[in-house]
Amino acid sequence: MRPWINWIPLLLAVGLPAALAARAEDAMLAQLRKAHPGTRFDRVTPTPVAGIYEVWMGDNVAYVRRGSTRYLIFGHLYDVRHMRDLTASRKASRPASDGEPLQRTTGTVHRQAVADVPVADAIVATQGNGARRLLVFTDPACGFCRELDKELRELRDVTVLHYLVPFQGRALPEAIWCAPDRDAAYRRVMTDGTAPQSSISACAMPLERNMALAGRLGIRVTPTLVFADGRITAGVLPSAEIEAGLARAADGLARADGIARTKYGTSRKR
Repeated sequence: MRPWINWIPLLLAVGLPAALAARAEDAMLAQLRKAHPGTRFDRVTPTPVAGIYEVWMGDNVAYVRRGSTRYLIFGHLYDVRHMRDLTASRKASRPASDGEPLQRTTGTVHRQAVADVPVADAIVATQGNGARRLLVFTDPACGFCRELDKELRELRDVTVLHYLVPFQGRALPEAIWCAPDRDAAYRRVMTDGTAPQSSISACAMPLERNMALAGRLGIRVTPTLVFADGRITAGVLPSAEIEAGLARAADGLARADGIARTKYGTSRKR
């Protein structure tokens, strides 16, 4: 017997499950296209939940149960154990469909709207040289926000503007903002959940303005990140994905500066 023949069972064991999985996804895609010919279905991919698949329709995603094409579930899939919004993460990192531009965001706003935000209404954290800018709309009572904060602390050379929005109540954001050292109070809450002393006196606070700002930017959930080029991503992202978003934003702004200098002899307004 030839020696390579001994490898055939192992190769089959490794390759067969993947091939069968791909075949199941292709079959589900074909079934959806047949059942709903008026809808453009791009791809079907598995989720961590057994028997549940992602269904991509352009930038939109829904969920379907294996073997069923009648019901589509629209919404976000959360991994509660790891406090991670799987849907937001997938939208932020998915590959483009054939013929589509790469889309890694859950929304966009004009970059000037990002440049014009009121810095005084945020809790500002400067890491490294602080050259890059990132807006984070956060609620300290939100577990997902605390998970994101761990990832934010891994970033390099960035200024993070934390805008407190009281989606889950005002008591904790107010206590943080009115603390004698609000930066330290915010870090403690986000690190170990230690709330500021309740005896802290009231102060002027920007919560209403932050809510209005979130509304103007189309932000309705926490946490939400807004990059300097106007890209918006909701949910908990790993630090590597955030770094990639910061790099894309810096590259886009650099190109905008180059165009402005060439056309007008000046840089864009910062």
